[in-house]
Amino acid sequence: MRFFPGVDAGLESLRAVLGSELTDAGLPGIVSGLGDEDLVGVLRSTSTLIQALETVRIAAAGAVTARSGRERGQGGLAQVRGHRSPVSLVQEITGSTRGDAVRQVRLGEALHAGVPVSDADAGLTDVGGMVPVLWHAGLGAALLARTITSAQHDAILRGLGEPPSTGTGASASPSARDADIGADADADADADASVAADAVWRDAWAVAAEQLIVEAPTCTVEDLLRTARAVRDTLDPDGAARRFDDRFQARSFRMWVDEHGTRRGSISFDDEMAAWVQAITDSALRPRRGGPRFVDADEAARARQLEADPRTNDQLTYDLIMDTLRAGALADTEQVFGTRQAGIRVVITAAALHTIPGATDADASAAGVGRLEDTGTSIPAWLVRQRLCDTAQTTCVTDQRGNPLYLGREQRLFSGKQRLALAIRDGGCRWRGCDRPPSYCEAHHIDHYDQDEGRTDIDRGILLCRFHHMQLHNGGWHITRTRLDDFTLHPPGGPPVTLPPKLDLRYAWASVQPPPRRFRPAA
Repeated sequence: MRFFPGVDAGLESLRAVLGSELTDAGLPGIVSGLGDEDLVGVLRSTSTLIQALETVRIAAAGAVTARSGRERGQGGLAQVRGHRSPVSLVQEITGSTRGDAVRQVRLGEALHAGVPVSDADAGLTDVGGMVPVLWHAGLGAALLARTITSAQHDAILRGLGEPPSTGTGASASPSARDADIGADADADADADASVAADAVWRDAWAVAAEQLIVEAPTCTVEDLLRTARAVRDTLDPDGAARRFDDRFQARSFRMWVDEHGTRRGSISFDDEMAAWVQAITDSALRPRRGGPRFVDADEAARARQLEADPRTNDQLTYDLIMDTLRAGALADTEQVFGTRQAGIRVVITAAALHTIPGATDADASAAGVGRLEDTGTSIPAWLVRQRLCDTAQTTCVTDQRGNPLYLGREQRLFSGKQRLALAIRDGGCRWRGCDRPPSYCEAHHIDHYDQDEGRTDIDRGILLCRFHHMQLHNGGWHITRTRLDDFTLHPPGGPPVTLPPKLDLRYAWASVQPPPRRFRPAA
């Protein structure tokens, strides 16, 4: 696809709606006067144009970075213009934040990982005239083809990170390998094996990126980033354990007094304790943050009292943490936590739970990581096994798409175990684009309970946050499902919308490993 004809066509569509004589001062008034369809069309057209021009800016940022390398010293492009780094130059020119400038430079470098080739080599090229010399070259090709946006490109790139490396391949020191002349053959064989192993990892990462490019249009950027991390941890459970350990070692708490005499504090959490603190605050503040409605009259009364509390959420959080510290292990859970004691759930496959060092390939068919139910954060399997020594566990058998076993119930409300099964399957509000976790959701019967076919079965239930649950009932929407297929949302007067499971969960249940080459979740 040629670049400028597409940009010209986008500009012409905007001129047709906004008028060719549009002025800066008149823009807000003209846009405010557009009909709904024209207004949405303007938003789509401008977004397409911005995406195209953003790609040009990213390419330029990558070229600036290449010309500002350390090997150029003070003669680098950024340096001769008085900047320490290309990031500083990009930030000044674009007027963006440093974080945005870092992102543009990062994407620019990744984009230039694929190199242009001549027409004679066209048979070896990927989309957009790029040679996939690195695992993420396909991302750059997709960005140039406008298949993905720069934000989606960055989410996949950062989420997957770099693939594991043996560190003994091409980067190994030749002198070290040749130290023992008699060991040359063994050293060469080891080097060849490490190069082959690294190639397998790069191939797996390239396939993961390729798959996530396909998924990108169906989810939010936040979902895409979370899924990329989940795929990374599933492919490389040893790396997930190392990252967990790194964050655990970096845990810290410090206090200081600022210049005004106010005592301040700073905390760096490890994954597990961050989940605990989040669960404590969520449990107490959920009514203020749009959590599920309460059926119990006493709970509902406490929720109304909390909503009317004059303190800010930050003040309530502070008081809660201080009360928890003061009360310690003997805390009155109802007084401190509100309706119930806070807790966290970790979801892990049976195969991953029993994966042990030295297990055979057949035993280690699933990655040795669990997932925090609310956030999807990866937890090493050894930590899950350790915590099972002093906590309870519940078994929920699912298929590879996360559908739990059929559990019929002749009752109006979903039971606690059924809600747990829904949380494992749905991962939070199933409404497309919603990020509310399971603890903020209500279980919705897709069949009216008072009708003959209405049953409180998990295959006929779906998790929805309070907002979307109320919108469904009050706005004329409804949800259907055929057997165990995906749920379908039917807007009033609009086309049906498929509600697939959370993207990261689809990969979590797929039990992927570096081989096989393709790992699209089962349909």
